Amino acid sequence: MADSLALELAGEAVELFAERALFWPRARRLFIADLHLGKADAFRRSGIALPRGGTSHDLARLSALVERTRAESLWILGDVLHGRVTGGEWQRSWHAWRARHPLLAVGALAGNHDRALADAGLEIALLGETVEQPPFAFRHDPIPHAHLHVVCGHVHPVLALPGSARRWPAFWLRERMTVLPAFAAFTGGWAVELAAGERAVLCGPDAIAPVGRGLRG
Repeated sequence: MADSLALELAGEAVELFAERALFWPRARRLFIADLHLGKADAFRRSGIALPRGGTSHDLARLSALVERTRAESLWILGDVLHGRVTGGEWQRSWHAWRARHPLLAVGALAGNHDRALADAGLEIALLGETVEQPPFAFRHDPIPHAHLHVVCGHVHPVLALPGSARRWPAFWLRERMTVLPAFAAFTGGWAVELAAGERAVLCGPDAIAPVGRGLRG
């Protein structure tokens, strides 16, 4: 099976990747949502034992996507951070990643976890709550736009295949809205129930699988 899927959203060619990213070729821009840097560190500070290396793994996946698509910019659709910035291991991993991609322009839409982002020193441009670049409106929350196709994150959509109890991260393709799965591996998920005309694209370890019937975006 393929690990990416080319399709059209609002008349624009895009590519969805099993690694939970969307690429817009015309803009040479890669999109992810809900990176949640520092989440595992926050859990460890609370006394919950978690294995280390999650951030490094997520950033290695992101490097592979940047190199594969030859993206000139990366936009994170909110929740770059998980909480406060405390100088943890994830920051060292992020700075090493930034040094590996010095020419990549990185911007972020404001997410509900990003209160500390402005002072975090991560070399990320703050793009505000919504950026309109027709035919798209980019934001964190899945709030419809009057006339543009919304590309967003926030809800961490997951979906199970019929007959299976396992839930997979998924792109949720709704009427004039595409909700990206959480990019971070260490996140929960919200189980999507597809309404009539909606579809999803499931993200497996090495493959991507469309579910549902066609929908004009």
